[in-house]
Amino acid sequence: MSSPAQPARPQLAVSAAIFRDGKVLLVRRARSPAKGFYSLPGGRVEFGESLHQALAREVDEETGLDIEIVGLAGWREVLPAAGGAGHYLIMSFAARWVGKEPNLNDELDDFRWLAPSEFHRLGDLKLTGGLEEVILQAERLIRP
Repeated sequence: MSSPAQPARPQLAVSAAIFRDGKVLLVRRARSPAKGFYSLPGGRVEFGESLHQALAREVDEETGLDIEIVGLAGWREVLPAAGGAGHYLIMSFAARWVGKEPNLNDELDDFRWLAPSEFHRLGDLKLTGGLEEVILQAERLIRP
């Protein structure tokens, strides 16, 4: 039997690799899970929502940005660690920035627009697992 804090089943989530002028938006999580790690904006899919609807809603809620969704860039599965976060299947999409400037909600505490080639130069940047691979796949969709 699961505790009320943890769902009994895997949760479906979405994220967006949002590109603007050759750079991708990274956001730093202000809460667990992944507190202090840079990742992509996104979150859970609500019942009855399409993946694209959920992605547009989550990006708007977390960053206030307007985006154009290009296509599915990949997926990641996050399994629960001992006493840790829940089980998530994250569908990651490539997207283009369309308008507005980042206005972060309380789930995030920092953002950076970075070229994917800059990630290795910034060795102190804590990234969520698999992030670079998803961004490279997304970049291929943005610049075929």
